[in-house]
Amino acid sequence: MFIKQFGVGPRIFFGLHGWSGDHRTFEPLARHVPADATLLACDLPGIGQSEPLSQWSMNSVAGEVADAIYRIGQPVTVIGNCSGANIAFFVARMIPERIERLVTIDVFAYWPWYFRVFVNRWIGRYAYFSTFANPMGRWLTNLSLSSKRSESSTLTGGFSRVDHRVTYRYLTLLKDSGTVEQFRDLKIACDLAYGENSFAAARESALALAAMWPGSRTFALPAAGHLPIVEASAALAQIIFCSQQREIPCPIPATHCAN
Repeated sequence: MFIKQFGVGPRIFFGLHGWSGDHRTFEPLARHVPADATLLACDLPGIGQSEPLSQWSMNSVAGEVADAIYRIGQPVTVIGNCSGANIAFFVARMIPERIERLVTIDVFAYWPWYFRVFVNRWIGRYAYFSTFANPMGRWLTNLSLSSKRSESSTLTGGFSRVDHRVTYRYLTLLKDSGTVEQFRDLKIACDLAYGENSFAAARESALALAAMWPGSRTFALPAAGHLPIVEASAALAQIIFCSQQREIPCPIPATHCAN
């Protein structure tokens, strides 16, 4: 897998991008990486500069990530953005001894109706390609989701540079990967951040996962939508890089500490 490195410090943070992203998803955090940390941002298999898999399954994708993390040679904090967080759960189950902490950003713990449309047996592919592979579809979708983002950000811009066959395959993998209940027994510290103005499903998912994993913490990022990495970079960096010790007080005023 292709991995971009930001920083040279001994504490390692490994970033997994979301559905339409790549390693560049984490670039807004680069200037916030402290001197004692390194942020590694990957291109998931088949995306960006990473080679596709010969056999596609969620376990195969997670296995590639797990191998990359294992080769680092020390425990890391894994940062999962949106659907990257779902992949991170599979990775954590594979190599729990190499993951000391999870940070999720706007994770979806369940499938809202608007995702189910895109994997519908009869109209799913048509709905997806009309919405995300078509420039007009992307523009209309971004406009309709203006309440879930800041004026300067875009929720559909990443789809202009993806291989839509691969992106759609990831969507179907996520659909077929089962519910988050399968991860109830994970024994890893987890911080769950979400945009205050993001989708209701993302806000509810953070609280539901925190309730499922005692000791987890949830962080509401003020004025941010579904793109906290872009819209609340500094506050998010505080959660990622400066809140690793569990006894540290909440780093931002609008934080909610769960359990």
